[in-house]
Amino acid sequence: MWVTIIAAAVAFIIAAIVGRFLIPALQNLNARQTIKTDGPTWHMSKQGTPTLGGLIFISGVLVASVLLGLPQIIQGDFSSLFVLVFSLVFGAIGFIDDWAKIKKHENTGLTAVQKFLLQLVAALLFTLLLYLTGHLSSDLYIPFFNTYVHIPWVIYLIFAAFVMVGCVNAVNITDGVDGLAAGVTLPVALFFAVVCALWGETAVGTFSGALFGGLIGFLIYNIHPAKVFMGDTGSLFLGGAVCGLAFVLDMPLILIPVGIIYIVETLSDVIQVVYFRLSHGKRIFRMAPLHHHLELCGWSENKLVIVFTGITLIFCILAFVGVIQR
Repeated sequence: MWVTIIAAAVAFIIAAIVGRFLIPALQNLNARQTIKTDGPTWHMSKQGTPTLGGLIFISGVLVASVLLGLPQIIQGDFSSLFVLVFSLVFGAIGFIDDWAKIKKHENTGLTAVQKFLLQLVAALLFTLLLYLTGHLSSDLYIPFFNTYVHIPWVIYLIFAAFVMVGCVNAVNITDGVDGLAAGVTLPVALFFAVVCALWGETAVGTFSGALFGGLIGFLIYNIHPAKVFMGDTGSLFLGGAVCGLAFVLDMPLILIPVGIIYIVETLSDVIQVVYFRLSHGKRIFRMAPLHHHLELCGWSENKLVIVFTGITLIFCILAFVGVIQR
């Protein structure tokens, strides 16, 4: 447990320091966010805010998890390294997308098909790696009931890839308000850190602690009014980290309660699009995803972060109850 706490502290310090130097560097590189014109009108005031800020907490997580996880890696426990590499691969996909947006001065980088294919390949390879190294079985763990359901491996592989790609993009959708994606992911990282401490999963716990500390360091610069945005570099890294932790611990269904906000945000977007098409132009929400609807209802960005983070924390506590007997 102490290693996890130290990892959180180290990641926080590194992220806080990196942010002080990275933000001016991003400004000098003109790595600025282009705001969507179909979002809330007041978001246009954010135009020109530096992006690629995900590199702030990625730096903290990378250094802390490798440095403090080195003893476990030397002993042959590569679980945290698998999750780190998986997260970095998704972060790299996000970086490519962000850089394309910066170069084109638009809010569109890679095409949807390009991102999907890259993410799908990464998810399939990660699932195979976990299966071949014994970290993942095709027996699906059911939280709260403390039981398993056997699934044929090929079907499980498809299921895992679908969940991973869906989770990563759900976190990406949640990143639409200052501090929201980082704030909501804080209790998720804490949940995995506590579970790892309970189960004696030191290596993965170190990564979870580093993720928690790195996000706090990033929020210094990302809370409203944000001095920097995480970009797809950060949101895809976070999505990879969250689903990577769930799968390396062999309990992917726990993503349902701990990722409740990610799910609701994504569903609101899907429902809006489907209803708009079926009703020939009518809308259920004033704007999708849900955080934009609530903004138009008068919620401030800070209120959104506090409420959504609080809801996630409650569901993470429920999730802990659901797996404590495992």
